[in-house]
Amino acid sequence: MSNVENLPQKRGRLRHPEKAKNAPNPIQRKPAWIRVKAPTSKTYMETRALMREKNLHTVCEEAACPNIGECWSRKHATVMILGDICTRACAFCNVATGKPGAVDAMEPENLAVSVAETGMQHVVITSVDRDDLEDGGAAQFAKCITRIRETSPTTTIEVLTPDFRGKDGGLETVVDAGPDVFNHNLETVPRLYPSIRPGARYFHSLQLLADAKKRKPTIFTKSGIMVGLGEEKDEVLQVMDDLRSADVDFLTIGQYLAPTPRHAAVERFVTPDEFAEFKRIGEAKGFLLVASTPLTRSSYHADADFATLQAARNAALGG
Repeated sequence: MSNVENLPQKRGRLRHPEKAKNAPNPIQRKPAWIRVKAPTSKTYMETRALMREKNLHTVCEEAACPNIGECWSRKHATVMILGDICTRACAFCNVATGKPGAVDAMEPENLAVSVAETGMQHVVITSVDRDDLEDGGAAQFAKCITRIRETSPTTTIEVLTPDFRGKDGGLETVVDAGPDVFNHNLETVPRLYPSIRPGARYFHSLQLLADAKKRKPTIFTKSGIMVGLGEEKDEVLQVMDDLRSADVDFLTIGQYLAPTPRHAAVERFVTPDEFAEFKRIGEAKGFLLVASTPLTRSSYHADADFATLQAARNAALGG
């Protein structure tokens, strides 16, 4: 077994100047339940090569996800559109911050071809924050969804979007393009937003999820948080209640891991038993699905989870 520090890391990337000034935090030794195997499989290498060939970025690499070896070995990748430079500087995120480049007009076509070539049955599309764009990048999401529908009509599509804060019509553009799952992560409890997610607003993100469901009631809505950042249990339970008030279907909860010593420190490693308790409580509160384990991430097992969501909705409707 190897720790996630042994996974491929980015080099020479711009960081936000304020983030660079932070005093480094010591990286704690991870408990056994958070360690993963380093990626070595042939399919992993083939997936990586295809991403490079089509000039596509993935959040799997950019965020140094610990599940990259498992997911890419199953030809499941979360594609990150609109470049690999973010206009925000969240304290938990390993994506580079700076001035983004121009939007790639060929990106929707390259993504659609990659989905078709790999035979993906479920694809997850996310992006960096693009506060520099008038629509926050919503039109590019819509183009990607449309092109995939044309080339791979049986593939289900999940989007993990920015908050489109201050971008009128951004949410509507994405939802109207017809994704099967609309995901937007709250990331943490509201008390920690100023230090962990300073460019965002908790209640704006919550309203975004509620508005997505109101605009298209049949869409599955999804959100996720990280734990281990100093939140209290009652704060996590309040987030659950807030998400249920917004009619969110699916909640993911995973352990926060500091990508580098310059990022927010891990306050503690939450035990597997605590994650199991969060799952039980979330299901009791009415979520169709709760994924809550140390290694849970927004798109981890997203293909299998979509099938579970469909089955849970059918059961709830008596179908």
